[in-house]
Amino acid sequence: MPFSGFDIAVLVFVVLVVLILFAGIKTVAQGFNYTVERFGRYTKTLEPGLNLIIPFVDRIGARMNMMEQVLDVPTQEVITKDNASVAADAVAFYQVLNAPQAAYQVNNLETALLNLTMTNIRSVMGSMDLDELLSNRDAINDRLLRVVDEAASPWGIKITRVEIKDINPPNDLVDAMARQMKAERDKRAEVLEAEGSRNAQILRAEGSKQAAILEAEGTREAAFREAEARERLAQAEAMATKVVSEAIAVGDVQAINYFVAQKYTEAIQSIGTARNQKIVLMPMEASSLIGSLGGIGAIAKEVFGEGGQPAAGGTPRRGSVPSAGLRDDET
Repeated sequence: MPFSGFDIAVLVFVVLVVLILFAGIKTVAQGFNYTVERFGRYTKTLEPGLNLIIPFVDRIGARMNMMEQVLDVPTQEVITKDNASVAADAVAFYQVLNAPQAAYQVNNLETALLNLTMTNIRSVMGSMDLDELLSNRDAINDRLLRVVDEAASPWGIKITRVEIKDINPPNDLVDAMARQMKAERDKRAEVLEAEGSRNAQILRAEGSKQAAILEAEGTREAAFREAEARERLAQAEAMATKVVSEAIAVGDVQAINYFVAQKYTEAIQSIGTARNQKIVLMPMEASSLIGSLGGIGAIAKEVFGEGGQPAAGGTPRRGSVPSAGLRDDET
């Protein structure tokens, strides 16, 4: 059936209301912020979720990514403080903290951050020597992070990290560094070898010193004990001589027989142990030696008694030489 003018007007009104609602409702994804402009001027920022704006008056200005992002810094030539040319590249991580500042304080944010990072890399690395540059990469990263973050702060940007990926000196410089490192290692090896040799000589000298000291102490102790033994032997001989002298003084002939038998035995022993003697002729009777030994035994019995104790009275009795100590024709 045909529509009347009123029906058409109502239908147009409904469609217009739906279009207005769709134009005023904005959905912002998580991790993004949208800026709202009214007649070209910034008014507010839309957070993630469902938001309402005035249709046909407000419009979306910039869609800012609020997540942390990676900026790859290409390789560039750097002249160090000691005029060495090196090639270096880096990577930077940044995050937008203030969407209006990042959208309206700088034009082409990523390009600005890239050029800012490259400029500061040349500035920081150019103020260092090559050796310092190669050995202090952490210090370079810290300085770059501090400088770039301070420069990007007015843009509402937070630089979270700046890392130098590679530092490539020229090939001839690498060869020179390798030769220098080899020379340094050879030098350290020679120094360590010299120190080891010196320490070994010191230890050997100390060992020889201690050995000499111990040997001298051993010799001294041996000499002391030998002297002590000789002293005790002399005391024993002196005591024996005293006892025999006292026996002779009281007229005991057996004491004289004891000395004669002792010297007689020592003389026979000397003759028998001589190197230039092979045959020993003894123009005496063997019974005389046996008799002398018998006299020695008799003296010992009278002095010390039968059981090894001195005889009663302690004084050897007087008597003649026993027949065992004389020749057969004298008995």
